[in-house]
Order: sequence, then structure tokens, then C-alpha cells
Amino acid sequence: MTCKRNTFLLLALAIALLPSCIGSKKDATIDDIFKQGKIDPKLVPAGVGYVPVLPFFKGLLHPVDVLAGYDELIYVVDDRGLNILDQTGAIKQTITFSGATDVTQDRRLHTFVAARVDITVGGQSKNVAAVFHLINTAIGSYQIIDTLIHPFCDESRTGTGFRADDEQVKFTGLACTADNTLLVARTGPKNTDPTANPDNTVLKFDPNGKNLGYGNGLNPNSPSLKSVLGLSSIATFAAPPQRVFGMSESQDFLITQADPRKDIEFRTLWIKFILDPDNGNYHSENSQILNFDTTKASNFLYRPYCFANPTDIYAAPDGSGYLFIVDADSNKLYQFTQKGFEGVNPAANSSEKKQQLVSFGGKGSGPFEFDAPSGVCYFRKTVFVADRNNNRICRYKLSTDLQ
Repeated sequence: MTCKRNTFLLLALAIALLPSCIGSKKDATIDDIFKQGKIDPKLVPAGVGYVPVLPFFKGLLHPVDVLAGYDELIYVVDDRGLNILDQTGAIKQTITFSGATDVTQDRRLHTFVAARVDITVGGQSKNVAAVFHLINTAIGSYQIIDTLIHPFCDESRTGTGFRADDEQVKFTGLACTADNTLLVARTGPKNTDPTANPDNTVLKFDPNGKNLGYGNGLNPNSPSLKSVLGLSSIATFAAPPQRVFGMSESQDFLITQADPRKDIEFRTLWIKFILDPDNGNYHSENSQILNFDTTKASNFLYRPYCFANPTDIYAAPDGSGYLFIVDADSNKLYQFTQKGFEGVNPAANSSEKKQQLVSFGGKGSGPFEFDAPSGVCYFRKTVFVADRNNNRICRYKLSTDLQ
């Protein structure tokens, strides 16, 4: 235990001493801009609600994912690849990746990018899904130390050869647990082969890139409370800021399903990890979210057909435990509690007993509007939204967090 504690203390010290070439959190001016930004009093709601933190981050090209890293830098995936921003939103470095879709970071400050790569198979060029493993992104001298390439990174495909439909497989989401296990959301057409893992699944990798298996128990073909159809994102309950103690060690994860060809009643799911040493570990549904207590909330995470095209999900790691979801069809940012209730707790002096709705959106380019939002994250009471077609990263705070 002492060794583990010392490791994390050294990591925390390393974060505090990051070079200023990309942006230091010790800079008082940058820190103030990051924490508050500019709040337009005309945009503050009379009741509880989200307030835009200005300026929004510009200079991006169709951003599809946003991440506040453990190093407190902002990572944005767009058409060019991976953009590394400081806390003011200034782009300090762009790393080119083809077809990049997602980014995550583990507690070692290792960064992972889901993208595409060209390989040669049997003398022919193929374009396949890949996850690039980077280090030193915070200090401006990154290195790619490993690449997980489909289908070779999946141990169940060892010896099966390259299939004609492997180019249709996509890596659509990345997330890390507190022990630095990497989760990769995968979609594809091959889901009935008894000799290999289905394409529609969640792959797991240890910190060294070894495949630990897949989402055993998940349904790759039919909608259910544990299905994985057209996965568009994945999130865990471990997220920055970095902490030595108190971070969730849960192996559960959240997913969104965006397959437009399927009639999917519940497009956002909480998947439970069941530890079963006797029969093998597996994944199952979280039936507690089906508790529709209408005395406490007016809308629920598992309300049938609540979402049309959910593109990303994120779990706040602080005491709020809020779940954030963006939907590219409704052009909306949704907020739920971990009980599945939409909204935030009413104020202590309020006569209202139900959760107060604070979800918002609508198509447009105004401060409360989006055009195909595709990514969301949360850091130090600030929500970041990758507003794809408006080429910007929007920031918001709850009005009750402004004091």
C-alpha cells in the first residue's frame, strides 16, 4: 500500500511540475480564465440552469470528441486528428491522425486515440481501425509507443486471417478505468461467428496493450438492457482530476447505441461488471435504473426512446455524479443523476421536490444551441461540448456553481 501511495504522490508532483510550453495550471491568469471565463449576466437563468462560459474554443474543424486530461490539458479530436489545447483554448499542438473518432487518457498520463491506419495484407492495401498509444503529449514531444490494430489486437482472431469485411469494423469509443485498463468500443458486421468475438463488443486491454478479452454477456445482435448495437461512445466512472484516494474503482461502464437501422428502446445503457470467480466474469444490465420514481423526477435515463442519436456520454467524477449525454439528432445536452433521474437536486430552500431540469439545446449556433454535438466531458464543474458542425468547443457551468 505504501508503494502504491508513493507512486501516486510522485505522479501528482509530476503533474504540478509540467513544463509551461503548453500551459501551466500554476499561471494565475490562465487558471482564472479556465475556472470562470466570461459570464454574460444576460445569459444567467432566473432559476437553476447552465450558463455559457465564454469564450467558446474556436479554430477547430468538425470536432467529434473532447477530453479534459489528467494533465489538465484539453484534448480535441477533429478532422485533422488530435489537437492539444491549453486551458485558455489555444491550440498548442496538432497531431495528425486519419479518421480519428475518440480520445482518452489513463492515470499514467498516457493518451489513446481511436483512428484509422493503412496496412498491407497479402500484397493489398487495407484501411483498418486502430488505437494509437501516446506518451509525453503534455510536454510537446509526444511518442507513439504502441498501436492496437484490428483484427490483430483481438486474441480471438489469432490465426483466423484477414476477412473481407474487416475494413468495415470501427473503433468508436475509448475509456479507461482507475487501474489503467483500456476499454475500446467496437462495431462491425460480423456478429454470429462462434470461433471469434463479435464485432459489436467492448474489448479490454491491460496497461501493456495485452487483450484481456471482450464484453462477455453483452448482446451484439438484438436490442436489450445489455446490447451493444452501433456503439457510438463508452465512459467509465474514473476521470480527472487525479486523486490518490477516492477515485471510483468500478469496472462498470456506460455506452451509447447509435445504430439507425435498429429499433432501440434504450440507446444509453449502464453496463454492470459481475465478478464471478467460479463461472467466469461477465457483464449484465443495471436494472436499478428502471426505477421511475415520478415523485422525484419527471424524466428518466431509461425512458423508452429518450434518445434518437446519442453520440457521447460522460460521468462526472465529483460528488455530483452527474451523467452527461449529447444527442446529434435532437442537438441537445442532457444531464442525469446516477439514479437515472433527469435534472439536478432542487435548492435547499425550494418548495420543489422533484429534480430540476437543466438539459438544453436545439439546432443553431447560439450559446445554448448546437449543430450535431458529438462529444462531451466534465472537469472541475465545467461541462465541455464538442459542437461538431459549429466548429467549436462550448463550455458551461451550473448557475449554482458560480458563487
